[in-house]
Amino acid sequence: METTAGRKEWIGLAVLVLPCLLVSMDVSVLFFGLPFISADLGPSASQQLWIMDTYGFVLAGLLITMGAVGDRIGRRKLLLIGAAAFGAASVAAAYANTAEMLILARGVLGLAGATLMPSTLALVRNMFHDAAQRKTAIAVWTAGLTLGATIGPIVGGFLLDHFWWGSVFLINVPAMILLLIAGPLLLPEFRAPESGRFDLPGAGLSLVAMITLIYGIKRAAIDGVDGLALAALALGLALAVAFVHRQRTTAYPLVDISLFRNRTFSASVLISVVSMFCFIGITLYTNQYLQLVLGMRPFTAALWSLAVMPGVMIVMTVSGVLANKVKVSVLVLSGLVILTAAFVILTFVRADSPLWLILVGAGLVASGVLVTTSLLADLILTAAPPERAGTASAVSETGSELGAALGMAILGSIGAAIYHNEMAAPVASLPTDAARIARDTLGGAVSLGDPAVIQAARVAFTHGFTVTAVVGAIVVALTSVLAYRALRHVPVTAKETVTA
Repeated sequence: METTAGRKEWIGLAVLVLPCLLVSMDVSVLFFGLPFISADLGPSASQQLWIMDTYGFVLAGLLITMGAVGDRIGRRKLLLIGAAAFGAASVAAAYANTAEMLILARGVLGLAGATLMPSTLALVRNMFHDAAQRKTAIAVWTAGLTLGATIGPIVGGFLLDHFWWGSVFLINVPAMILLLIAGPLLLPEFRAPESGRFDLPGAGLSLVAMITLIYGIKRAAIDGVDGLALAALALGLALAVAFVHRQRTTAYPLVDISLFRNRTFSASVLISVVSMFCFIGITLYTNQYLQLVLGMRPFTAALWSLAVMPGVMIVMTVSGVLANKVKVSVLVLSGLVILTAAFVILTFVRADSPLWLILVGAGLVASGVLVTTSLLADLILTAAPPERAGTASAVSETGSELGAALGMAILGSIGAAIYHNEMAAPVASLPTDAARIARDTLGGAVSLGDPAVIQAARVAFTHGFTVTAVVGAIVVALTSVLAYRALRHVPVTAKETVTA
């Protein structure tokens, strides 16, 4: 049987984009809110870190598990359960009166977010069987995911200017209520016909391995490669190996390891990891450049970051049209070429560069990543059998989370090392504490208020930024060769036979 999606499916897609938008927005919405939370709840330094990180840790650690749960109990059912939990946890976070309560609420938000993400993408596969329509739907889904991360700081900044800090969580509630009402009417249900018993030990290994790995990566990026970071990375890798071994030997695995024997699937996951590695790694610098080098206020910088969206949407529209006529290997290669060009442009940024140069580079980065990841999400979904779509989408999203953490750690560390070394001479005459603050971060140097130190810090930061852009350009260029070679066998398809 062959079928095309109608009005109901497209309205249903709009409903599915809502949780994607909010889940990704919740990663960044607290960027400006932490000072207000600190003033109100008085968390310790350690508690502040957990308030920021618990959500992302739990989200990344449970994606694979929840993808498998959705395949077993029903993707729509899990989506609706997650929506109810996400709404309730948002209210709990908004009205938390202690740091411990807020940390717990953020953890529940991460758990609920992990139920929402793989369910939404897997349901796209169930709703859009025509290949051309599905590619468009996944492009919309990807745009919603990326837009959420982009507008999170803007929405957070606006709400914090007018309301108390809990308002950044309450905006989730109306959307979750809408999802609970519209979901049963617009979204189909799907569960794997023969799923077998749930692999609880595998779920535990997956959770602890991901949390430990990402903790180790983030600690290495922030505090340097110390004993605890190395121990966390070693333990995480050991648990990941144990997880893979269990998935290969158990009768009812969470992840069908044989999927990775499919060249299209494994290459798509790897390219997604690299894309997010580069995107998050360079976005760290572009955001700081706008605020600390060009001197913009955070809300102003966030608004300027939206200036590139019209160009991004044009690129996405052209890509969507060509996706039905051009081989995917050519389009993925084109997206990676755009991303490479963006990094090359960013290598020309200097401390006194005009605003348009950084905006053009940032806009091309977003365009290249969006084109690439939307096409790869479709390849990952269709390479897996329909009954494993939830798990396949969870693997894709877990890879993206890991790529983001690696980008923050590796590319962030490269720039930080260059900045630290180049600031040694300019701060040599300062008192010890002031010198340490100035050498640690550009924000610390700016806080000292010394014009000479600030100018030297801006130059050093920009040099680290451009060296990171060179590294990114090389990584993406090499990935482009791999992508074309691995995906050139994938044909242009117009229809997909419905098997579930």
